[in-house]
Amino acid sequence: MFELLTERLMITEFTPDMAQAVHENSLDEDNRRFVPDEVFETVEDAAETIDFLMSRYGGCEGPFVYPVLLKDKTNIGYVQAIPIDDGVWEIGFHIGARYTKHGYATEAVKAFLPVAMKKLGLEKMAGICLAENIASQRVMEKSGFALEFKGIDNYQGEQREICRYWYER
Repeated sequence: MFELLTERLMITEFTPDMAQAVHENSLDEDNRRFVPDEVFETVEDAAETIDFLMSRYGGCEGPFVYPVLLKDKTNIGYVQAIPIDDGVWEIGFHIGARYTKHGYATEAVKAFLPVAMKKLGLEKMAGICLAENIASQRVMEKSGFALEFKGIDNYQGEQREICRYWYER
């Protein structure tokens, strides 16, 4: 069982009983705007995705997505490592709108990066977001990522203005 503790957070594995919180956390406006493929309109949609993500934990192909919990076990979001290209992995994260502006995303990313990179045998990890997603840019910059590219490129199947960052161990 994967479990990573920080000063305020626990990063652990999904369990089926988290579907309601995952559903609720996914519905905020920023999630709809920046990562619409990670919005779960129903608890059943969230439960189906959780089942899939739980099935990935034993393998090596990913995606590897882990819920971020407050110490009182409140589910506030997730952090993830996703394969995006031949040998290239991307960090991803989302903190539900009710829990933003407290530094939780940065705390989770900083804790998760070295562990995920070691497990995957990576020296570098990408971080990609829409150029208008200032909050994600700040999290990556505070977490040690360096901006490599800002411009038009493919983002979820569309040509959009993005920022691509790299983190190196």
